[in-house]
Amino acid sequence: MPYIEAACATALRKARKQQQLISKRLLREDTQNGEGKAGMEIPTDPLSEQEVLQLLRDTQKGTEERKKSLSCLRQALQHKETQQKFVRLEGSMRVLIGLFTSSLADVQMEAARCLHELSHSSDPAVAEACLPATSYLLTYLSGHSIEFTELCLYTLGNLVVESEAVRKQLLPQGIISALASCIQSPHEAVLEGLGYVLSQLLQAKEASIEIIPLVLDSALPQHMLQLVCSNLELGMGVAVEFAWCLHYIVCSCVNNALLISQGIMSTLVLLLLELASMVSKAVADGLELLICPVLRCLSNLLAEEMEGCNMQVQDERLLVALFTFMQYFLNHHLFIVQECLWLLNNLTADEPFFCSAMLTLDLIPALLQLLPCSRMVALLVLTVLCNIAEKGCAYCQQLHQKAVLSSLISILTLSDAEVAGQCLELLHLLFLHWPEAAADFFTQAGLQALEQHQHHPELQERVRALMNLATQPAAASPCSLVSSAAVPSSLP
Repeated sequence: MPYIEAACATALRKARKQQQLISKRLLREDTQNGEGKAGMEIPTDPLSEQEVLQLLRDTQKGTEERKKSLSCLRQALQHKETQQKFVRLEGSMRVLIGLFTSSLADVQMEAARCLHELSHSSDPAVAEACLPATSYLLTYLSGHSIEFTELCLYTLGNLVVESEAVRKQLLPQGIISALASCIQSPHEAVLEGLGYVLSQLLQAKEASIEIIPLVLDSALPQHMLQLVCSNLELGMGVAVEFAWCLHYIVCSCVNNALLISQGIMSTLVLLLLELASMVSKAVADGLELLICPVLRCLSNLLAEEMEGCNMQVQDERLLVALFTFMQYFLNHHLFIVQECLWLLNNLTADEPFFCSAMLTLDLIPALLQLLPCSRMVALLVLTVLCNIAEKGCAYCQQLHQKAVLSSLISILTLSDAEVAGQCLELLHLLFLHWPEAAADFFTQAGLQALEQHQHHPELQERVRALMNLATQPAAASPCSLVSSAAVPSSLP
């Protein structure tokens, strides 16, 4: 079952450090304390059109005057009104781009910062006014200055968010090949900025048709996967950026077969094992930011109906890793528990290997302990248990031995209609495949729990069917019931 977005995405966006999931990002390393360079104060009011025009004229004077005027212009462009006045002035962008292409590094950097301020505007007209600068921004990605390259990347990332016209211009200009070259940079700051640009492109409405096919035809996916899995203790930001990029590609379903053939699933499994090891060693600060997109990638890839797909993930250690995450993040990041359970659902839905492993590794008690956490968690736990029970007699017998019934009675007593409905589905499977469970259920106050829901319009027929099934005499050999009629599980 593909899982692209859920309520936990809101919690994740709040949790990510440095606002890495916001639509636009702004680099202002020299104005963090409210002051600009050389003690210049940031203007508190927007400039008039005449003042903007005067600054533009001053940028055409001597070198020192030019740099000072550009610095003032950059700070003035932090105001929305000044940005709009600037782009409306005839020739303003031509002057700024001329300075951006200057041979003087200081002047070029200040002009780049002005462009960056403009790129952060929420006004689409401002972003489109920057169109003539895009080819230069791409060219300078191969520059030697890390700071300058990083600035160009974040400017590009901001521009592609705002304007489809900018994206349509950048594609024929070769942005994908430029990013493919840039991704080989050894510098963490550059790679993180590149990940930002790429993630914005991959989220565009036209991405699945116009952008993702180009990305898949390049060397980017293999480099992204490598960066997601390397140097985690040194640079988590890079891994997080590219993990989300992979997530957006997988969600597009453009050509997941290609990614699977390149071994992405087994690579992600090994990464999750490594992350679980880091969690076990309490080296987990910020790890939830990476774990979430990796879990989503793997969950969505498992939804692909491809031969041999499940073989890449058949490792019992993956289950142990998931339960390590759930236990560690349960109290502070419940959304990680939900992500783990969704992956567990996809692992157990059609694959007996993981259903058997859940039982042999004695993970059912830990799963049952999650039932009271939240409504969504309860639904997912019950879904996983249904997946296991659906496999037949032997599985239901072992679930019965794991004291599932007492937990089901408790959750049935307290839950809403949807959770109760999933609980009834599980009880139906248990009673059908292992009738002894029905007898025990009714000796443990199960009847009273069922009676709470017998008048609910959506549940009353299922409650009645369970009561009827429970009153039927048990067959001499319970396992013989499995061959009678297959009972499909109505999983959400």
